[in-house]
Amino acid sequence: MNAQLATDAATMSPLALFLQADIVVKIVMVGLLAASVWTWAIILGHGGKLKSIARRSAKFEKDFWAAEDIDNYYTANRNSDLPAAKVLGAGVTEWRRSTAGKKIDREGTRERLTTMMAATIAAEIDRLSDRLNILATIGSVGPFVGLFGTVWGIMRSFTSIAAQQNTSLGVVAPGIAEALFATALGLFAAIPAVIAYNRLSHGINTLEARLHRFADGFHATLSRELETE
Repeated sequence: MNAQLATDAATMSPLALFLQADIVVKIVMVGLLAASVWTWAIILGHGGKLKSIARRSAKFEKDFWAAEDIDNYYTANRNSDLPAAKVLGAGVTEWRRSTAGKKIDREGTRERLTTMMAATIAAEIDRLSDRLNILATIGSVGPFVGLFGTVWGIMRSFTSIAAQQNTSLGVVAPGIAEALFATALGLFAAIPAVIAYNRLSHGINTLEARLHRFADGFHATLSRELETE
């Protein structure tokens, strides 16, 4: 009796369910496992990257507002890969171009500063959001892919019933078990993807708002400087 239970447990293990599954269900399972690995790679890589950027950005902005000379601060940080540094660079570059001539168009300079810094913010946010669409796709498609494997496995169980003219649990259990396992894998891939998508989107939105505040503050500083030109 105990030996029989041990054999049944081994037959219903995840590895056994995969090995005894139909080729179509196997493809579904492998695809969902690959999607899950891809999801966690994005979560760990992108999540750590966003936390690092947020921490470094806070220090960058604090040092910027404490700096006595904007040109010197920009020169010292012009090679930084931080989004805030890119926004600063766009503002300083446009400022230098717009104030290089003898006659300065104050309103035109303000508009160009706003446009250039806003465009830089949009480009940086697009760059940071590059892989979020993958999480959204896995989160929305994963359960349906798993459901497809479930339906296929149940169809296989009914085929076994028809072929053997036997409705015993031993006949239908393997197909139903592999079908439910495909559903579980679909949820296993989709749930972390949806949660990560929401959390990373929130982090990127927070960073975007912070960049806009920084750009507005820098724009106000340059606007005041225009009044003395």
